[in-house]
Formats: sequence, C-alpha cells, structure tokens
Amino acid sequence: MKTQATIINNRSFVHTNDRSIRIALRENLEGSRKENPEIKIIEELGLSHGAARIDLAVVNGSIHGYELKSDVDTLGRLFEQMQIYNAVLDQITLVVGKCHLHKAFKMVPEWWGIIIAKISPSDKGVSFCNIREAIDNPYQDNVAIASLLWREEALAILEERGRAEGVRSKTRIKLYERLTEVMDGQTLKTSVRKCLCSRINWRSASQCRPSGD
Repeated sequence: MKTQATIINNRSFVHTNDRSIRIALRENLEGSRKENPEIKIIEELGLSHGAARIDLAVVNGSIHGYELKSDVDTLGRLFEQMQIYNAVLDQITLVVGKCHLHKAFKMVPEWWGIIIAKISPSDKGVSFCNIREAIDNPYQDNVAIASLLWREEALAILEERGRAEGVRSKTRIKLYERLTEVMDGQTLKTSVRKCLCSRINWRSASQCRPSGD
C-alpha cells in the first residue's frame, strides 16, 4: 500500500493508516506489559454483542479501550461508537492522525484520553504524542458491562453464587440483569475481567493472571 504525504507549514507529513498505528501501538502496549505481566491485550473486543468493536483493549485492574482513527479514516462512525464504548469501558483513549485532532477534541468527552499518531518522512515508524490522559468513565452501565460475558460464563457466575434459579433457560439478557441484581458494580467488573483473561488464545497473544483489583 502506498502511503500519501501532505505538506503542512512547509513540512511533509506522511499519512498514517490503521495498520501502521495498530502495529506501533500494540508494540508500545506490549512494552508496558513487560513491567506488568498481568496485563492482557485484546484486539477487536466486541461490545454490545458485536454492535461495535474497540480496536484494542487492555485488561488488568480495569478495561482501557483504544479506538484508532488514522489520517485516512473518517470520524463518521465515532459518535455512534462512543455511545456503546461509554456504557462499557473503564477508560477510553482515542488515537488519531494529526488531521483529526481538532475535530476529535470537539467530539469526545473530556474524560476520554487523546493521543496523536504521526509519521514524518525521517521517522522509521509511527510515533505517539499523548495529548490528554484518560480518566475513569463516569457513565458506565452494569448490564452493558455484564454483556461482555458469554452466556455460559454469566450462568456459571450465577451458579457459583447460588442465584441461577429461575434463569437457567432464560435469554442471556435475563442472565445479565440477574447478575446486576446480585452483584455490586465493582464485583461485577472483577468477574468480567477474570472471564476475559481466562479465555485461552482468544484474540490475543498476551496472557494474564486475572486481577482481583
């Protein structure tokens, strides 16, 4: 794939694309994992049963999602994606090409992090500039969080707690609703993270020991 370049203020900047950002960000996150082997990195984590997928999710004591929008992408779907991400993820960071920065600031909430991904002709690859740190999401929905679980995982948690009576043959949404009735938010989040980390070879080469934080 040919990479385009743009002249901005008499300097040439190479357009980023999804693949170049994804590879570089994954390598960056894997570097952090060396210091904390409990981290698991999941690519294309489905939310709301596939209604949206966050490009990269880092699972440890929280679930931090990274949404990638390269210079050659558009922000057309971002508003719709935001509604789903905001219901589920603990922290969210938008990683954007330089051409999207100003528009991104206007679109995403103040608690989202923002990182610029850029390439200049003299660089060997994508570099990142942290513009704003992500902070904790104040708008999560416990049923949406529970929906990260597979049906059998949700039922197993209810069985362990002796609260599966009456819902064993019900739809998965009924299982998720029961979970939110019998577990507080933090306990539910911990159980969801443990399940995500225990899925062997599931969209991730990185394994982790489930965190109980």
